[in-house]
Amino acid sequence: CMSDESAPRISFIIPALNEAASVQRAVETAIAAGAWEVIVADGGSDDKTAEIATEAGARVIESPPGRACQQNAGAKAAGGDVLLFQHADNWCDPATGEQIRAALSNANVQGGAFRQRIEADGILFRWLEWGNAARVRWRNMAYGDQGIFLRKTFFDELAGFPEVPLMEDLLLMQQFRRHSRPVLLNGPHHVSARRWQRHGVIRQTLRNWRILLAHKMGTPPEELAHRYRRHDQQ
Repeated sequence: CMSDESAPRISFIIPALNEAASVQRAVETAIAAGAWEVIVADGGSDDKTAEIATEAGARVIESPPGRACQQNAGAKAAGGDVLLFQHADNWCDPATGEQIRAALSNANVQGGAFRQRIEADGILFRWLEWGNAARVRWRNMAYGDQGIFLRKTFFDELAGFPEVPLMEDLLLMQQFRRHSRPVLLNGPHHVSARRWQRHGVIRQTLRNWRILLAHKMGTPPEELAHRYRRHDQQ
């Protein structure tokens, strides 16, 4: 916990489901980055995710499965002034908390996200990082693996994540940018490359684009979810 009582308290919220291999690093780096609290919202893991998260220093709460539901449950339980939503296979830089507090010293800033560091070598990953940062700068659109953070009051005004089985981050950010411009912080926010490495960078990227296009054409998130299986269902 931070000692400076005047600084905004940052609640890190980590939705997790069968993330025993990743959750310890996610929790410990959040604490090292200045988290006031770390909440792991467990969606019914049948491995040791909850036990490992607790031992690492997180408060574990139970939630129905689904990233949107889990993140909303974490936000409801959070006592901080700022909410940072972090995927369980991501981890943050030690300067994360300092960067957020500096950004939010401007009262007009309601939140934002981070530049990424995808933890794999290769020019394709560097292009992905550049493109994802450009999307925040030019389209005011961040995705969940960029460490989205918001003032809690603003998150509540937006009514949280729409409780859909997929693309909850995109829907939240569409609401966000109607009211405020997200800032892009340097981070970096570290991202596991497991999904790209499993499916191939180009194949996975094209798959993501197809899902985004289908969403834009009106395909319901419930139908899209069948095309995007969880990491533990591969």
